[in-house]
Amino acid sequence: MEQKLTKKDLWIMFMRLNTMRITLNYETLQGVGFMRAISPALEKIYPDKQDLSEAMKRHAVFYNSHVNGDAAILGLAAAMEESTGPDEKEGINPLKTGLMGPLAGLGDSLVKFTWVPIVGSIGASLALSGSVLGPVLMFILYNIVNMIGRYYAVVYGYKKGIEFLNNNRENNMIQRISTMANVVGLMVVGSLIATVIKVKTPLEIAVNSTVTGEIGGNVIKLQEMLDIIMPSFLSLLVTIVVYRVLKKTNGSHAALIIISMMVITIILKFFGIL
Repeated sequence: MEQKLTKKDLWIMFMRLNTMRITLNYETLQGVGFMRAISPALEKIYPDKQDLSEAMKRHAVFYNSHVNGDAAILGLAAAMEESTGPDEKEGINPLKTGLMGPLAGLGDSLVKFTWVPIVGSIGASLALSGSVLGPVLMFILYNIVNMIGRYYAVVYGYKKGIEFLNNNRENNMIQRISTMANVVGLMVVGSLIATVIKVKTPLEIAVNSTVTGEIGGNVIKLQEMLDIIMPSFLSLLVTIVVYRVLKKTNGSHAALIIISMMVITIILKFFGIL
């Protein structure tokens, strides 16, 4: 397959990558920024405005990773947009979702928690000795890895994505990877629901005493009973309800849903239900 993207297109994507976090928001995090960064490639791949609109909507969804991981995912996503058929486009976002977590962890550990402390220590030691080279040297050393690494990650992700997609079509690898990415994504979402969303109830159910027949002899704590049957059941229930509402409204009333959840929570807390 003839490649449509050039080094100039990849360079423009890299430049836009550096401003991805300007559009950071609580609904899609880096989603809008990712869509803007990949849009030069999309404009070249999809000359038809309807196809271009669908492609841009495909990338304007929830996304969040480390900026150096963004670079590799950006190149890979551009390669998939260019090399896949219409029936394979649905595999792009699951692949992004599956990669954004591991690459975020890798970027944080290698860049933020390893390289930054090293160059920061070098720069600080020079600055404390009175040398103005301290902050300058730190800036240069940091960006050797940060900026140059981002550019080559975009190029590497694109080239390796093209090679992979061209060499593995006969093995249906795209579908297999998409399935694996979906599984990983569901595991991440499931763990987040159980650990981040905390919905508990203090309600108790009074039952008759087996000895005196009086009501209130025994008390069953509803939360303990639910935890025995299915831990974090209420958290899962709330997540499903909010997800269904967001899906039905196409996410157009996200702010209203957040405010409604706050009001409902206050009311239920006042009446001792939560």
